[in-house]
Amino acid sequence: MNKQPLVVELKDAQIYQGNSLILKDVNLRVHKGEFVYLIGKTGTGKSSLLKTLYGNIPLKQGEGYVGNFDLSQLTWKNVPFLRRNLGIVFQDFQLLTDRNVYENLSFVLKATGWKDEEKMKEKIHSVLNKVGLKGKENSMTYEMSGGEQQRVDIARALLNNPKLILADEPTGNLDPDTADEIMYLLHSICKDFGTAIVMATHDYLIIRKFTSRVVRTKGGEVLDNASILD
Repeated sequence: MNKQPLVVELKDAQIYQGNSLILKDVNLRVHKGEFVYLIGKTGTGKSSLLKTLYGNIPLKQGEGYVGNFDLSQLTWKNVPFLRRNLGIVFQDFQLLTDRNVYENLSFVLKATGWKDEEKMKEKIHSVLNKVGLKGKENSMTYEMSGGEQQRVDIARALLNNPKLILADEPTGNLDPDTADEIMYLLHSICKDFGTAIVMATHDYLIIRKFTSRVVRTKGGEVLDNASILD
């Protein structure tokens, strides 16, 4: 039994996309420092589940908690506060291409309430060091390789010391060797900082190589401790 604190807890949650029920009776628990793969065919609700966890889709029925946030009571006013406790990593990076790495990260810090320039500078240097991009502060993101851009995206996700990182196909646009590098990085973040990570992926080769708990969306349900062969 996992004795670490819960970071995510869903109880009998009904996940809707608009008025359509996508996932029914979802029960899911993710603990501090746990790495969980989220798999399933396209259209089976992976993205809807992630969007519910970061407040993009309201939880209409059932119970849901991310950290201390009650998803069933979430309003658009407090969604930004929820997201300050999360890190979100996207497949397509979603970086600001007209700004350098430092400016991409400082933009997020300012948007989440940071004001002290010296503390911001320290934090940016710290997260870039963690993801192996020390000295890349002045690099323009559009000039960087896909792997480097994904590292910037992960650095951005780490800025507010999140208890949870939600990663949506973070290796989907990367070659196999670069994908491995990103997976080593994510697993080290999970282990070294106790950050829980939920990662949606279609890449079963990665799951076989970097084994961890698997959750599957299938037939309107969420199957825990699933096999990639289910």
